[in-house]
Amino acid sequence: MNRNSSLFFVCLLMMLTVLALGLMGCASSKSQLLAADESQVRLRSIQTRAFDTVDMNKTMRTVMATLQDLGFVIDNADEDLGTVSATKLNGYALRMTVSVRPRGTKQLLVRASAQYNLKAVEDPEPYQNFFDALSKAMFLTAQQVD
Repeated sequence: MNRNSSLFFVCLLMMLTVLALGLMGCASSKSQLLAADESQVRLRSIQTRAFDTVDMNKTMRTVMATLQDLGFVIDNADEDLGTVSATKLNGYALRMTVSVRPRGTKQLLVRASAQYNLKAVEDPEPYQNFFDALSKAMFLTAQQVD
């Protein structure tokens, strides 16, 4: 074999190695991306509930009252945007943002997003506590019970 042929085969082998490593990296990235998507879907299902009402004002007031009942202080509320932000300062800083938006013609979708020290909360417990209390409050509001 002459020198040019050897150099050609070495270059070809290097290119194939780089290509193979690149493809393995893509497969790894794809599986990581799918795992991240699955995690986001799971988190969103924990954070979201639908309620059979279209009364945005009453729902927003009930969300604020529920947050206050759970020990949160309302930081900001905007009925036009359908958002409420609140902070709970009980030895730690838990911030929750709740959005309310229409879902079809007969429901409102309520989504809560919690952060602890600027990190998204993925533990279902704070969301379950909020939605359990909100469901009870929505029922009592619908029944006009004070």
